[in-house]
Amino acid sequence: MGVLEKIKDIEEEMARTQKNKATEYHLGLLKAKLARYRAELLEPTSKSGGAGTGFDVQKSGDARVVLIGFPSVGKSTFLSKMTHTESVAAAYEFTTLTAIPGVIEYEGARIQLLDLPGIVEGASQGRGRGRQVVAVAKTADLIIMMLDATKSLEQRRLLEIELDAVGIRLNKKRPDVIFKKKTTGGIMINATVKLTKTDEKTIRTILAGYKLHNCDIMIREDITTDEFIDVLIGTRKYIPCLYVYNKVDAVSLEQVDKLARQDHTAVISCELDLNMEYVVERIWEELALVKVYTKKRGAHPDLTDPICLRKGATIEDVCQGIHRSLAEKFRYGLVWWGRSSRFSPHAQKVGLSHQVQDDDVVSIFTK
Repeated sequence: MGVLEKIKDIEEEMARTQKNKATEYHLGLLKAKLARYRAELLEPTSKSGGAGTGFDVQKSGDARVVLIGFPSVGKSTFLSKMTHTESVAAAYEFTTLTAIPGVIEYEGARIQLLDLPGIVEGASQGRGRGRQVVAVAKTADLIIMMLDATKSLEQRRLLEIELDAVGIRLNKKRPDVIFKKKTTGGIMINATVKLTKTDEKTIRTILAGYKLHNCDIMIREDITTDEFIDVLIGTRKYIPCLYVYNKVDAVSLEQVDKLARQDHTAVISCELDLNMEYVVERIWEELALVKVYTKKRGAHPDLTDPICLRKGATIEDVCQGIHRSLAEKFRYGLVWWGRSSRFSPHAQKVGLSHQVQDDDVVSIFTK
């Protein structure tokens, strides 16, 4: 029996099984098997399987954003408008057959934008170049899900199902669980919170299904069975997602207002260039990046070439962004808060662990 048939059998058995206290252990084991087979389907361990021609696009810039959506939702037009990159757009489906890169420039930052071929139902099983699309999507710092405002909201749910099936978790944080394998000693499970969505028996059943008999597990939040399986597999990607509804010029104002009020959502019209600049601002916000400017002694800061880092980054990360050896020679740093204070004589003396904020101006002093 092939992997697809095994997946289908498990899904049918799960659909037949009533959800109650008596069956939750059995369902947990089925979910674990399903996750393992799906991973095997999209990431075969054998090189002889031949995944087909991939999308070999080198990651560049300060962040990577990928466009995902069904065919003919306006991804190619969006790329062309946002990056001035030529991407073939037409009124028929499957215009884009490979990954088309472009660059969004935002206040000195460079964000790579990739237009991927349209997803079809069954992409999680490899249909419609689904394997290649998923492989690139997993490298993204942000996913833009392009949706057609004139069509049913079902399109969003279907895309979320496809991405979830291949281990991409949208707008979710990694579960606060520590899992460590051991060679001996059995299974030790400790939880710092009360577990209301799963229990120790279910966890042990899943571990047995994966033939894991020696490990330490520390659970620090009230997780579900699915979230524990995600931790166990270890290949899940937690990626922020911005839902962008195109063609809002063709629907009622009431519908536009309803869509725009949803979380992580923006509404646009590529045809009318409506809200395009706002989307760039939302992309920056969802990426959670900070721009840090450098200043040499006695000179004005360079405001044209910022160092872009993740929120929570420290002075040590700034040093790494300038040169890898700079942190080893570090004495102290000076930080001016925001570009508006860049000419102020007052600055805070800081160490390597100091967290920088967006638009900070930094001077590094070495030994």
